[in-house]
Amino acid sequence: MNQNIDPNEWLIIVNPNAGNRKGKKDWEKISTLLKKENLLFSVKFTERKCQAITFAQEGIAAGFRKIITVGGDGTLNEVVNGVFLNNICPTTDISLAMIPIGTGNDWGRMFGIPSDYEKAIKIIGANKQMLHDIGLISFFNGTEKKSRYFINIAGLGFESAVVRRTNIQKDKGRSSKLIYFYSLLMSLITYKNTKAEVVIDGIKVDADVFSINVGNGRYCGGGMRQTPNALPDDGLLDVSVINGMGKIEIIRNLKILYDGTILDHPKIDGYRCKNLEVTSDSIIYTEADGESLGHTPVEFSIIPACINIVYGTKIIQ
Repeated sequence: MNQNIDPNEWLIIVNPNAGNRKGKKDWEKISTLLKKENLLFSVKFTERKCQAITFAQEGIAAGFRKIITVGGDGTLNEVVNGVFLNNICPTTDISLAMIPIGTGNDWGRMFGIPSDYEKAIKIIGANKQMLHDIGLISFFNGTEKKSRYFINIAGLGFESAVVRRTNIQKDKGRSSKLIYFYSLLMSLITYKNTKAEVVIDGIKVDADVFSINVGNGRYCGGGMRQTPNALPDDGLLDVSVINGMGKIEIIRNLKILYDGTILDHPKIDGYRCKNLEVTSDSIIYTEADGESLGHTPVEFSIIPACINIVYGTKIIQ
């Protein structure tokens, strides 16, 4: 480790555009609260997409082993990818904390990390930690095979269509739960189910895919509970397959996406596995932690107990 970096010093990576540019507008308030909590830190502000990946790698190379993200779940995803792309130290040497600014705060919701800055910073000061699993997805962009790590939830099909539409709005500076819900409803108009072969830990299942969600976490899309029983430290991925449901049926059942009863529906199958593969004659697009990626064929796998996270409350079952 670089001797110039205090082992208690946090590298803070801020997305200034997160939450309708709250990252930039509220940084002075956040930094004051951090100092009040007697937290030692250095800060980096991202200027473009994927720059947080680079900042995390550079920070680890410089000697940082503690990283705070100030932004949404997408910023957190980038930092996780930077951690796992580093070639300096094991990922279990890294501690990761979050001050949520994004519109969803889906990952933080599972760990009792509030959007109130002072309360979130006090959680960081208390520094309760646990080892968290990380998902890995391999996918294609055209003929090029790529991969991406994810900490919360990845999706295929309808979920990816909603994310793509939402991200277009975010790029225009429009970001809210209402925008996500609008994107959800508009995507319903155009989306069509796709025949696919799903292989779950080696067992083949034919599906008429509306949506597939693969989760370490329980929440996505600003509070939807599409993998409602997922645990972040059980070494398994929770999978929900919405199979053969039409648009009218989906609209009638929108509430089950939010109330945790999704797996009670007869056309929604739930699995726990270490590996999931999805192939299709037609392209099905994918996303991870709210970031649009590529398309099928895709494969999901799990890396157990591989990064330390700071939490407020812990789900134990």
